[in-house]
Formats: sequence, C-alpha cells, structure tokens
Amino acid sequence: MRSGVAGGVAVALIIVLIMIGYGALFTVYQTRQALVVRLGKPVDVITEPGLKVKWPLIESVIYIDKRILDLEAPAQEVIASDQKRLVVDAFARYRIHDPLRFYQTVTSIEGANSRLASFLISALRRVLGEASFIQIVRDERPQLTQKIREQLDREAAQFGIDVVDVRIRRADLPEQNSQAVYQRMQTERQREAAEFRAQGAQRSQEIRARADRDFTVLIADATSRGEQIRGEGDAERNRIFAEAFGRDLDFFSFYRSMQALEAGLRHNDTRMLLKPDSEFFRYFVDPSGKTRDENRKQP
Repeated sequence: MRSGVAGGVAVALIIVLIMIGYGALFTVYQTRQALVVRLGKPVDVITEPGLKVKWPLIESVIYIDKRILDLEAPAQEVIASDQKRLVVDAFARYRIHDPLRFYQTVTSIEGANSRLASFLISALRRVLGEASFIQIVRDERPQLTQKIREQLDREAAQFGIDVVDVRIRRADLPEQNSQAVYQRMQTERQREAAEFRAQGAQRSQEIRARADRDFTVLIADATSRGEQIRGEGDAERNRIFAEAFGRDLDFFSFYRSMQALEAGLRHNDTRMLLKPDSEFFRYFVDPSGKTRDENRKQP
C-alpha cells in the first residue's frame, strides 16, 4: 500500500514538474517581441525570435507586435493660411522599437493608436495651417507630409515608437464650399460660353457683311459689264443697220416695215382700224413699197 501511495506521489510530482517546465518555456516569433514581467515588474526585453525560458508562476510574457502598424485618423477640417477650409483625411504607419517604454507608457496598441491619433491631428493642424490651399492640394504636399511625419515622430518617441510614414489620402473643400466653388465654376463657364457665342455672332455678322458687300460689288461689276457689252452690241447693231441702210434703202425700209408688222400684228393681241391703203400696209399694196400718191407723181 505504501508503494502505491509513493507511486501516486511520484506521478503527481512528475506532472507538476512537466507543468512547471512547460510554463517555463515560451516561443517568440519573428513578427513579435516579448516583454518578461515578474510580479508586475518588467525584467527583460526579448527582440530575437526563438525558444526562451522564464521563471514559471512568478513571471509572465507580454507579446508586442514587431511589424509596421496602421494608424487611421478621422477626417479633420483644417483652415489653411489663406483662410480656406479643407477636409483632410490622413493616415500613418509606425513601428514599436522600444517594447519596455511602449508598455510603460501606453500599454497596448489600442492605447498607442488613441494617443498617436491626437498627435497626428495636432500635427496636421499645425503644418497645414501654415500652408496655402494650392500648396496643400497641388504644389507642396510631399514636403508638408514629411513635416507632419517628423513632428509626429518626435511626439511618438516618448512611447518607444518610430513613425515610418504619414500620408494625406484626401484634401478637399467641405461639401458646402465644394458646391459654392462648383456653382462659381459653372457661372464662369457660362459667362465664357456666352462671350464665345457673342464673339461668334459678331464674327458671323462680319462674314455676312463682307459676303453681302462682295456680292453687291460682283453684281454691280457684272451689271456694269453687261450694260457695257449691251451698249457695245447696240452700237454695233446700229452701225450694221446704218451700213445696211446706206447700201440699200429700199431693203432696209422693207425690213423695218416687216418688223413693225410682226410687232403690231401679234396673235390675239392686236386690234387696229386702218384703211387698206394706209402706209402701214404699203408693201401689201405695192411690192416696191410706194404709195398711190408716189406712183401718181411718177411720169
């Protein structure tokens, strides 16, 4: 019976030793660093990965992330140096380089994020408050973010934290200001469009006036040339008639009489009361065109 009790005690001791040995060992991974705390007091900082040993029961291990961590700051309204309001959305990246100081000051990542967020907001307001709207939005954003990072890094050093990077994700006008700017831009574009239309209408009137003037000049030149050619034609015709009249007076008289008959005796357009022996019909009475009185005078 004594041997059975002794065996049980030995088994219990072995189990206790195994538990104590298991509690004395812990593993530090490459993505972590460890802080060994003895009865609430930090006694050792372990930054190298591997299997480590501690005193069981009286010592505990606090793991702290070794990777680059994210800090998201809420969007803030910032007043630039030219009194323009901006809504700035920024974020930061940081790394814990002193686990002991980190544990003693902020204890956890949540506490660190809370403190760093307030520091980031303050740095944003200080740096961007000294810059103009154009510098923030376009010209000097990289230089401004570098200044913000440096200021935040100085503030975060008291927590054992290195600030790796700070970025401004968005820097826009507030919604009401954006609408006002949009309305102003729209009004400006409408004014420019109206100006362009007025210039186009003026140009159109100038082109039409020039075209009308050219048209009038062309018509006048053509009319003048036509009248000149017509006058030359009439002169040539009269010359030919004069020559014909001078060469054969009888034929010319006969021709002119035929023209007069053609013009005067149009179909359905002529009513005349004439004697058959009038001078108008003399070539119908006598082919030579002589009237009766002329024939009587001849011997």
